[in-house]
Amino acid sequence: MTLFARPVRLTQWQLLSTKITVHVLLTGYLALLFYAGVTDNLGADPVKALIHTSGISSLKILFITLLVSPLASLLPCGDVIKLRRMLGIYAFVYALSHFLAYIAFELQFEWSQVVSEIIARPYITVGFAALIILTLLTLTSPTVIRRKMGRRWQTLHNFIFVAGFLIIVHYWWSLKGIDFTALTYAAIGLVLLLLRKNKLRRLIR
Repeated sequence: MTLFARPVRLTQWQLLSTKITVHVLLTGYLALLFYAGVTDNLGADPVKALIHTSGISSLKILFITLLVSPLASLLPCGDVIKLRRMLGIYAFVYALSHFLAYIAFELQFEWSQVVSEIIARPYITVGFAALIILTLLTLTSPTVIRRKMGRRWQTLHNFIFVAGFLIIVHYWWSLKGIDFTALTYAAIGLVLLLLRKNKLRRLIR
C-alpha cells in the first residue's frame, strides 16, 4: 500500500539540503549536550543527565533509522533510503558518546574498572554488546565494503534489529523500576518490528 500513485522524488538539492540539516541538528545537539554537561548546566546531576540523554538519543535515532524503509515503501520515495545510512551512523555516534561519557565522567578512565563493570553488570554487558554491533555496522557501511562483502553484508546489517532490542533491554535494566517511558520505548520497538515482519520471517527461515 502506498500513499501516492506516482513515486515521490527528491532533487539533488533537496537531498543535499536534507542531509546538511540532519548533520547540523544532530552534531550540534550532541556538541551542546556535552558542553552543557562539562559546564555543569544539566541540572543537579549533570553526569547522569549527560549519560542518560546521549543513550536515549541513540535509541531514538535508531528508531528513526528503522522507520526509513517502511516510510520509503509507504510514500513511496526511494530517495528517503539515502538518509538511512547517515542516520544509522549517528545512532552509533550517540551510543559511543554515551559509553565514553560513562567511562570518562563516571569511571574516570579506570580501565580495569571499565572491564569489571562490563563483566559484572548485566545491563552494561547488554549495552556494550549493542555498541559492538553498531560499531560493526558503521565500519561496514561504506559502499565499497558493501560490494566486497556481497550477501554477507545484508546478513550482518540485519543485526540492527538485535542492536535495537539490546538497547531497550539495556535501558530497562538500568532503571530501578519499569516506568511509562520504558514501556513506550518497548512499544515503539515492537511496532517497528511489526512493520518489518515480512523481512523478519525471511530471516528466521
